[in-house]
Amino acid sequence: MTPILLDTGVIVALLDRSERQHARCREAVEGLRRQLVTCEAVIAESCYLLRGLPGAPQAVLANVANGNFQIPFTLASHAAAVAAILEKYRDHAMDLADACLVHMAAELGTADVLTLDADFRIWRAARGLAFRILPGPG
Repeated sequence: MTPILLDTGVIVALLDRSERQHARCREAVEGLRRQLVTCEAVIAESCYLLRGLPGAPQAVLANVANGNFQIPFTLASHAAAVAAILEKYRDHAMDLADACLVHMAAELGTADVLTLDADFRIWRAARGLAFRILPGPG
């Protein structure tokens, strides 16, 4: 079974109950039976955005430590490919975390992404496939 890519906004919404997308993201994740995979850049962004919520950055790292959020990707091994993706989408203000996820989609053979970022409608997974954005319209 192919994994699902996990983006920053969903992590933030899962851990911050005041986020307006909290319930939708929680429901989407609760129903999944597939691995959630992400990258260090997403984890760093999430911890940064959640720094004002006591215990939230620690909860992000606990989810990594216990395998809920898996990180099968190291930037050092894929820096040139990620840089090429950033160059390809330079007119769309893509950030490092999103470029890593786009690259991971090709590496892992998945186009499924848990995200609140509408830019994933522009970007393409492997072989030009459109991303399937979860939790879906809301």
